[in-house]
Amino acid sequence: MSDEPSVPDRKPLPPAAQRALAEAEARRQAAIAAHAGAAPRELQGPKGPEPTRYGDWERNGIASDF
Repeated sequence: MSDEPSVPDRKPLPPAAQRALAEAEARRQAAIAAHAGAAPRELQGPKGPEPTRYGDWERNGIASDF
């Protein structure tokens, strides 16, 4: 006996579904490649989270809209 659980036979995917899966995998690989060449770390930048992450400049708990 095999240690693997039995998997019921599945219907073959139509060509459109196979194409969609291939395109999705290509997009995933492109995203991984894009993140691999990400921008270098900022030198002498603000410590901690990005101060403009909410659309306002935030410094020491004080937010200013600009």
